Amino acid sequence: MIKKSDFRKTLIFTSILLLSIVMIVVLYFYNIIYANNTNLKKGQNFNLYISTGSNFGSVIDSLSANKVLIDTAGFIWVANKKSYITKVKAGRFLIKSSMSNNEIVNMLRIGAQEPINLTFNNIRTKEELASAVSKKIELDSIDLINLLNDDDFLKEYHLNKKNVLSMFIPNTYQFYWNTSADYFLKKMNAEYKMFWTKSRLEKAKKLKMNLVEISTLASIVQAEQSVHNSEKAKVAGLYINRLKKGMLLQSDPTVVYAIGDFSIRRVLNRDKEIDSPYNTYKYVGLPPAPINLPEISSIDAVLNYEKHNYIFMCAKDDFSGYHYFSTNTTQHNLYARLYQNALNKRGIKR
Repeated sequence: MIKKSDFRKTLIFTSILLLSIVMIVVLYFYNIIYANNTNLKKGQNFNLYISTGSNFGSVIDSLSANKVLIDTAGFIWVANKKSYITKVKAGRFLIKSSMSNNEIVNMLRIGAQEPINLTFNNIRTKEELASAVSKKIELDSIDLINLLNDDDFLKEYHLNKKNVLSMFIPNTYQFYWNTSADYFLKKMNAEYKMFWTKSRLEKAKKLKMNLVEISTLASIVQAEQSVHNSEKAKVAGLYINRLKKGMLLQSDPTVVYAIGDFSIRRVLNRDKEIDSPYNTYKYVGLPPAPINLPEISSIDAVLNYEKHNYIFMCAKDDFSGYHYFSTNTTQHNLYARLYQNALNKRGIKR
């Protein structure tokens, strides 16, 4: 017969054993769910890129290949319990050191991406723009170029394939990594509309130019003066004087654009004979579209152009980036010879 004291001891031992087992199980699952499960050092981050159309297997492959997780099986268990396995979202996700499976899965499941700062400048062609953008976000450069060349699609923005680049203002913009080409254009159009404030629109109206024409003139100003913003308004005033007089703009950068060889540093007389609507030595008025993406400072220089009587300009022979300005051909030809001699001394023939 078992003594009451022995039974009591056995019951207490069994209870303690069961409680210990429960605590071990609870602690085990607590660690799987809430404890740190990253191999990242303190302060270290990992950018997980999940492409559009990816499945859970590709997520695990990426995490495993980069040795991000301490316990992959635990992560899979939590992902399964939270139904993430069948609800994978594309994007760029920032995994930080000391994150738990619960934190990682929650972030991935709701698609809580980290936005990317997308900056573009020094762009002259659609191909350059598409290349710069596709290096930072998921969209395919070919998809973007196709839309930029689709007149039917661009009707929504009141633009066409010739002048669509006027919609892009060089700056830094935030995008999610899995942005499509279609959404990229919608976002840039929204930014474009915000840029053209009531004040800027009123100034454009006084110039009797539409927004594409403003951007086109600004692109010439920028190509002529890309070093010193303080001189841009004077350059803009010069070209506005020529436009008002019905003179040829005679801008070398437009000839370079027409040729398509942006390495040219010296425009020759034979270059000025090229038959292109972008050749302002041959055709009066503005080219049909911008020759680059003009910066905000260049657009504002046109809108706030300096009023003067200059109709000629020539780069200074000290290569400082500044220009000589003239009101007559005699003075201009003198400055032009100085610059040509300086080019010869430096052996710049093309």
